[in-house]
Formats: sequence, C-alpha cells, structure tokens
Amino acid sequence: MTGTTPTPAPATNSVRAVLRDLRAIDGAVYAAVAATPTPTLDTGLRRLSRAANHSKISFAVAAGLALVPGRPRRAALAGVGAVAVASATANLLGKRLVRRPRPDREAARVVVGRHVTMPDSASFPSGHTASAVAFATAVGVVFPPVAVPLQVLAMAVGYSRVHTGVHYPGDVAAGAVLGVASAAVSLTAVASLVPARGK
Repeated sequence: MTGTTPTPAPATNSVRAVLRDLRAIDGAVYAAVAATPTPTLDTGLRRLSRAANHSKISFAVAAGLALVPGRPRRAALAGVGAVAVASATANLLGKRLVRRPRPDREAARVVVGRHVTMPDSASFPSGHTASAVAFATAVGVVFPPVAVPLQVLAMAVGYSRVHTGVHYPGDVAAGAVLGVASAAVSLTAVASLVPARGK
C-alpha cells in the first residue's frame, strides 16, 4: 500500500472557506472605521476606552448601586460577579486558546489622536467588551431601570475598542457573546445565594 495524503473532507473545506471570508469582512470593517474621519468623536471614545480599563466604570456604578438596599444592591453583586467571570474567561481561556494577533494599527493608518496603549495580550476576544456587556446584562436583569443606559454604555465601550484600533470588530462581537454568557452564570449564582442570606 502506498502512502497518500488524506484529502480534507468537503465540510472541513467549507468551514475554512467561511472562516476565511469572515476574517476578510472583519478586516474590511476595521479598515473602514480606521479610514473614516470622526474628529468630534475621537477624543471622547479614546477617553471612554481608557476609563473602561480594569472595569473601572462598572465598579464605580456597582459601588453606587451597593449603597441602596434591595434590588440595586443585588444588582451590584450580580454585576461584579459577571465581570469576574467574563474577565477570567476572556483572559485566562479565550485569549490563550485563540491567540489572535492585535490589528496592525499603523498599517491601517488609525489616526494618532485615537490611540490608546496597545495591549500585549492576544486580540480575541475583547475583554473590555466582555466585562462591560456582562455587567450591563446582569445588572439590567436584576434592576431593569438601569438596563438601557448600561447596555448603551457597554456598546459604546465595545465600539471604542475598534475605533481606537486595538481590536477587530469580530473580537468585540465575541466579547459581547461571552459577556451575556458570563451574566447568566453570575445571575444563577446570585439567585441561589441571596435567598439564603436574605434580601
């Protein structure tokens, strides 16, 4: 019997082709954002992106909610728990498994006025987005009056990461999905713990 190289299955070829096309779209959207002049937005989005480092915005909101007994305090607990799950999953699992390189911001000619520090970690998924969406989702479920503002803020944080050139749109989309899943985990944990501890 002569040795032959196995031919990839048609399904495998199809998956590879789809992934290749998705990467092409991802890169094209990133390039389009980089090439679109938005001088009135650049400073604000750069500041928002920096403010979201280490989930500082979410923790500040949680601190305020924690001062109010009842639903706001439970919402703060759920939100902080969701951030912890999202951050750990994104940084300890997602980035280490996928290891996607960061975008080439210089090649894309991202305006210098948009720049924030380029992280050393892998690009996929966006940890900022995962944590922001996780917090907004968990808090919004427990305390609906703040759901819409927090979701808008989370979306702005996610977009800011593309606008500043440190993430592809696909990284942000994956971070958002991870954030929703992390919120579900936290909400389940809080629902099981809070009744035993009292409201």
